[in-house]
Amino acid sequence: MTQTLLSTLTTAAVGGPAGRFIEARTEAEIVDAVRSADAAGESLLIIGGGSNLLVSDDGFPGTVLKIASEGFTVTAEDSCGGVAVVVQAGHNWDALVEHAVRHAWSGIEALSGIPGATGATPVQNVGAYGSDVSQTIAAVRTWDRERNAVKTFTNSELKFGYRDSLLKQTTVNGSPRFVVLTVEFQLPLGRMSAPIRYAELARALGVEAGQRAYSNDVRREVLRLRASKGMVWDAADRDTYSTGSFFTNPIVPAAEAAGLPDGAPRYPGGADGLTKLSAAWLIDQAGYGKGFGLEPDSVSGGRASLSTKHTLAITNRGNARTADLLAIAREVRRGVVERFGIELHPEPLLIGVEL
Repeated sequence: MTQTLLSTLTTAAVGGPAGRFIEARTEAEIVDAVRSADAAGESLLIIGGGSNLLVSDDGFPGTVLKIASEGFTVTAEDSCGGVAVVVQAGHNWDALVEHAVRHAWSGIEALSGIPGATGATPVQNVGAYGSDVSQTIAAVRTWDRERNAVKTFTNSELKFGYRDSLLKQTTVNGSPRFVVLTVEFQLPLGRMSAPIRYAELARALGVEAGQRAYSNDVRREVLRLRASKGMVWDAADRDTYSTGSFFTNPIVPAAEAAGLPDGAPRYPGGADGLTKLSAAWLIDQAGYGKGFGLEPDSVSGGRASLSTKHTLAITNRGNARTADLLAIAREVRRGVVERFGIELHPEPLLIGVEL
C-alpha cells in the first residue's frame, strides 16, 4: 500500500508518512471518518490546507483526515443586516475573501492571501493587518467527539483571543475535540472596507489609521505586501515553503516591555498591564537577519533558513526535513532569550515534535 507523506499535504513540504489517510469531501464523510477513527481507538490528525502544521519526520501513526468539503451558502442578505454566509470547512479561505470583495461583502478584505481552509480560521483566530476572523464570525458548527453529536458555538462562546480560541484550547497534538464542519460569517454590505487599523497598510492605501478604503484596493495592497514578505504561496519561490509566521508576537507585562530598547515596537496587549511586542523585531535585533541559516555550515546545513524576505518565516530551501526547520527555530528562540530574556512561542501546531 502506498503511504501518503505529510510533506505532500503541508506548505512547508516536510513531514513523514500518515498511518492511514482519508480525504473527506462532504460533512457526512467528515463525521463518518472521525467516528470510525474514534471507535477504533486511533489517534486522529485533522488537516485542511496544511499551512499551519509542522509534522515529525517519522510521520503520524494514526489517521490523517484531510477536510476537503467545499462551497458556501448565503442564508440572508439585506442592506441592514448585511450578508450571512455559511462556509464549508474545507473551502479555500482566499477564494472566499476574493468572492466577498467582488460581491461587496465587507469585513474580511484585509485577510487576503492567507493560505489554508476556512474551517481552520476560527481555531487560531486567524488574523493579519489589524484584522482577525473573530470580528466577522457569527457561529461555528462542529462535531463534538466527546458527546458524539453536532455542537454549534456562537462567537462569544468561542472565547477568541490573540491567535487563540476554545477550539484551539481543546485541541491536543493536532487532534481537536471539536471538528469544524461549517463557519458562518456576518458581513456588512458595501464596497468600503472595515476601518484600517494597521499603520503599514494605511500608508500603502494613502489613508489615516481608522479610515476606510475601497475593499478591492485593500485586497490588492494586502496581497502585494504579503507577497513582498514571501507570505503568498508561489511554487517557484522557496521563501513561501513555510508555515507562515513561525512565532507569535509575545504578550508580556508592561514592566517587562519597558526594559527593551526605545526602538522596540510596542502595541496594546489586549488587557490592562500587558504589551504586545514584535517577534520579527526581536529576532532581527538578536542577530538573526533575513536568510539566516542559508550557509552550508549553519545549524540546518543550509537546508532550512529564515525567509530572505521576512524574519518570522522558517523556510524549506528545497530538501529540508522537519528537523532542519526545528533547528533554525531552536537557535532563534535561544538567541532571543539570551539577548532580551523573552521566550518566543510557535504559532503552527507541532505534531510529534517539540521545540
